[in-house]
Amino acid sequence: MSKVDHIDEISVLRLTLHGRLVGYLSGFQNGRNVLNFASEFSHDPERPTFSLITHPAFPNSDKLMAEPWAKNHRLHPTLSNLLPEGVLRALIAQGLKTHIDNEFKIFSYLGRDLPGALVATPLEPEEVPDSVLKTYGNAKAVKLVNDSPENKFSLAGVQMKFSMKERDERYNLTKGDDLGDWIIKTPSTRFRNVPLNEFTAMSLASMTGIDIPEIKLVEMSKLDNLPSINLPDEKLAFAIKRFDRNGNNRIHMEDFAQILAKYPHQKYDTANYEQIGKVIYEYSGNGLADAQQFIRRLLVNILLANGDAHLKNWSLLYPDKITPRLSPAYDIVTTQAYIEDETKFALNLGKTKEWYNVKIENFEYWADKAAIPWRAIKPHIEDTMERAQSLWPQALRNLPMDEVHKDKLRTHWSKLQSKFRIRL
Repeated sequence: MSKVDHIDEISVLRLTLHGRLVGYLSGFQNGRNVLNFASEFSHDPERPTFSLITHPAFPNSDKLMAEPWAKNHRLHPTLSNLLPEGVLRALIAQGLKTHIDNEFKIFSYLGRDLPGALVATPLEPEEVPDSVLKTYGNAKAVKLVNDSPENKFSLAGVQMKFSMKERDERYNLTKGDDLGDWIIKTPSTRFRNVPLNEFTAMSLASMTGIDIPEIKLVEMSKLDNLPSINLPDEKLAFAIKRFDRNGNNRIHMEDFAQILAKYPHQKYDTANYEQIGKVIYEYSGNGLADAQQFIRRLLVNILLANGDAHLKNWSLLYPDKITPRLSPAYDIVTTQAYIEDETKFALNLGKTKEWYNVKIENFEYWADKAAIPWRAIKPHIEDTMERAQSLWPQALRNLPMDEVHKDKLRTHWSKLQSKFRIRL
């Protein structure tokens, strides 16, 4: 067959959001993938928000949606960040008998239970619209075959975690169109007592005015039909209520790696907290309130020695399907308990990453660069500190964190600059 006669074979996914057609994602045999937006979606100024970068108020959104999003092997970051990382991704790829970097196939398999409200549905060849095939000239639609494990869900992140449904105080992996309402994080094979650490850190954060979902510790014996994985001999898992689900209704969300179009491996080194704050203040439905909540969380991450508040651990939620709001907090862990001599948080704050160098001036610099009035931010820093200093020392004694980890956290408190020190 000559080059002229070559026929590209493509598999096609239909992408929908709240029942609306967003467009078609086509996967080629050579690993290329292309997202074409449906004109009825891209030309509708009242469309549900697919990503903040496609919101009509966002700069160049019309131009961005007018062109196909074409990538090789990796999906566009808006889609790639919906996929799990680490051991969970490896487990799924193994079940699919595909390479861990074959994102189109993994995405097609997980497409009915992605984070947020986007749904990806594989099309039979005869269902692919002619308009899609004509986009690629001499193309032929083929059936996408998934020899796959039974359970389908996607949770971004590197830890082993599962989307589960609670019934009668037991937790089951979801199947079919049944959506999970809890994220269950099982104990780590690398680090001791992570569920106890996260429950404690999240509980302390809540005491300082941080908005968190419902959380609990769940006995491992109450988790049903988990896949065959090696787990340590620990009795409790960490459970956090999904804020992108309300029963079987989906609430759309996206993390800041998606918003800034960065891949997961870029989550530590391609942005700073000023950029995140600026986006929140400028585009949130209540920019000032969300910026004030954001600064509380920044301070609490420093106070709790959490060095992992990277781009994927901050998200926007779209409760009305269109307008973004800062999502509740998640993934707050005292990481210094596991990383010896850790002294830095994930992104730059006011030109520093060093916990023990942070002063009030760094927060003032953050507000200035994010164009947020300092007079509206300073009282929230002071209130957060007042609550932490008055409530945390006693609360920590009664929370279930490992005693060695508690001692490390108390030592961390003593090393902070005097304004941010928590005295026992």
